[in-house]
Amino acid sequence: MADVVVVPQVQPVQPALRFLKIIPGVLLLGAIGYAGKLLEQNVGTYAKAHHWIFPNIEYVLWAILLGIVISNTIGVPEIFRSGVATYEFWLKAGIVLLGSRFLLGDILKLGGVSLLLVAIEIVGAIAFMTFLGRVFRLKPKLTTLLAVGSAVCGVSAIIATKGAIDADDEDSSFSIAAILALGALALFTFPLIGHVFHLGDKAYGVWAGLAVDNTAEATAAGALYSDAAGKLAVLVKSTRNAMIGFVVLAYAIYWASQGQAKAVGNKAAFLWQKFPKFVLGFLFISILATYQFFNKDQVGTLANLSRWAFLLTFAGVGLRTNFRDMRKQGLRPFAVGAIGEVVIAVFTLALVVGAQKLFGF
Repeated sequence: MADVVVVPQVQPVQPALRFLKIIPGVLLLGAIGYAGKLLEQNVGTYAKAHHWIFPNIEYVLWAILLGIVISNTIGVPEIFRSGVATYEFWLKAGIVLLGSRFLLGDILKLGGVSLLLVAIEIVGAIAFMTFLGRVFRLKPKLTTLLAVGSAVCGVSAIIATKGAIDADDEDSSFSIAAILALGALALFTFPLIGHVFHLGDKAYGVWAGLAVDNTAEATAAGALYSDAAGKLAVLVKSTRNAMIGFVVLAYAIYWASQGQAKAVGNKAAFLWQKFPKFVLGFLFISILATYQFFNKDQVGTLANLSRWAFLLTFAGVGLRTNFRDMRKQGLRPFAVGAIGEVVIAVFTLALVVGAQKLFGF
């Protein structure tokens, strides 16, 4: 009797499949971003040629607006969603590459001031959001998530904190929806407020980095004002991001002491796990640029790659902004977030104005 030959089934290569799955969405991000560039170049020229009064809208806002229109009309089909979700990767890649435009001395100089401002902002925002949560009688862990999201770095901080304090999925979805909605509003309100108060590029960039929650929205809000403001917004926001591990650790220890979360074992390992690694990449590229590892043409190439990465990011910001989904989450978390964000924006603007007078940045 002949032996039976068993032919092993060939399993699909998972990394290759995942790569193929994101291609349609990445192409969509690129198409929307490039359309934003074309609209910036052509709409203003067309309006001027026909003597129309039309504001000069930069590609950042065009890309976001196009994404919002698609998301809130036809929606984002399933085939594109995996690729659209990569906008956070492009954001981090853009920030790392942006390090080539910062000398280490500038980072240390402004970083010291921003670190002080960030510390004050985090303490003040957490205290005020906790107070508001109690006034509106929100669940304690929902209040914690809103406080961390507003004080540190938006959705990333909420996701990191949710696991550390064993929060409910419902609480995290409520807080994420509120933070996303308010981040979308910041894109349109912050540049207007900056122009009303005649803020300089540096003051506005520091303010946007301090007050806008999500890194993507902070980057976009800065870039909408000016290129210089966008650079500073990224630097200050990265400083806030670097604090996430310490804040999440503090809340994890607190909720564990209440018997409502797992105790933290190795605190150093916990901090490293939560630390945003792209901040280290940004500093590494900045060190290389400081010691002239790149020539002038290479710095220009890295800067252009950073802009393209941000272009995909801004398209993703628009595509993930769906107002129908946000309305489903209820009004109380949004009300707490909205009141808190207004107060934090005013508070941080006062901090920036005061720091500008003291440190002259």
